[in-house]
Amino acid sequence: MRFAIRAGWCGLLLLTGAISLVDPALAQDGELQIFAVVTKPPKDKSAVLAQVLAEGTVSETKLIPSELVLTNPVWRALEMCHSLKAEVKKVQEGYQVLSARILDASMLPMNLQSTAGDCLIQKAIEVAPLVD
Repeated sequence: MRFAIRAGWCGLLLLTGAISLVDPALAQDGELQIFAVVTKPPKDKSAVLAQVLAEGTVSETKLIPSELVLTNPVWRALEMCHSLKAEVKKVQEGYQVLSARILDASMLPMNLQSTAGDCLIQKAIEVAPLVD
């Protein structure tokens, strides 16, 4: 019993460690870790418009995938209101995405959770009725 409790706590600590942010000091030269919510239905997956939380500020900008990310099936299935955690490099047009993970909106920082909620409401009202 005691072992099961310890194993449970260790598992919880490992899980929370996997969710925590990477120290920006450990990032490669010029690489940032961002969180984003796709705000417009992406027609062309080579440039996706999103609300991005980077370096403590939220702004609407383009996410431009690297060649490796663009060929990934997860990126090709990207839709409006999807939430992302990504490693990026700042470029003139926006952010070049080097790697990305789809997240549940509840895993976003508080700065973006209202954006994700508003996006889902907008999608339900405007976009979903047009699908049929």
